[in-house]
Amino acid sequence: MSDAQLVRLHCFAHAGAGVSSFYGWPAHLGHGVETVPHLLPGREGRRREPRITGREALLADLMGTFTAEAPSGPYVLYGHSLGAMVAYTVTRALHEAGLPGPALLALGACPPPDAGSDLSDAWGASDEQLLGLLDGVGAVPEGAAPGGFWYRAVMPVLRDDLALAHDLRVAARRPVAAGPLSVPLLVVSGAGDPLARPEVMDGWRRWSTGPVVTRTVPGDHFFVRGHELPRLMGRACRVVGRTVPGPVRAGAR
Repeated sequence: MSDAQLVRLHCFAHAGAGVSSFYGWPAHLGHGVETVPHLLPGREGRRREPRITGREALLADLMGTFTAEAPSGPYVLYGHSLGAMVAYTVTRALHEAGLPGPALLALGACPPPDAGSDLSDAWGASDEQLLGLLDGVGAVPEGAAPGGFWYRAVMPVLRDDLALAHDLRVAARRPVAAGPLSVPLLVVSGAGDPLARPEVMDGWRRWSTGPVVTRTVPGDHFFVRGHELPRLMGRACRVVGRTVPGPVRAGAR
């Protein structure tokens, strides 16, 4: 990759998760790509920090990474499920501030903000309703019992994350003062994902005036854990490294 730049791939995980889904990615991304997983407060190494449930607190936590200094080269954002809304929110905030944004915004397993979302729409559901939904998509570990470790450790984080997802989706539907985004989008669906089917994911085309590429990979809602997604992202990042001369503005054509 002598003719290309190193591309940093900033990653944001799904609701209830830390960043462990991205630990194995370097082995499948290929050369020229560096992963930068972002751990939100209230989990793993930040478990003692208050969890975030709103857009402004999210941006206060994350924006310094992208605004403290000018990026040394092009970078890419990938967000999975809740993480897709986080990545979109960061990109939009950079655009509204007139600051350099990602060369590519990649969104996985998340319906666009103007479509229904079974998960984020369930942020205020009863435990029984929420657990039924989670169990239906394979999110509840086998053998997990009410009152057990998984319920005590994961459910409170998951509930707050769904509240955050709901708030981000509502905020995304407000008009963009700086005009629509034109950042290139890569929209990734899981072939067996009942929560974000490919035909629903195609609706992200309405959220950028830039080029939009859609891809479907094997797997259910948690295809982030497979090998096909990091391989796809590695290829996309190398295209960015070869073709983008440097940082671009989130709203630049």
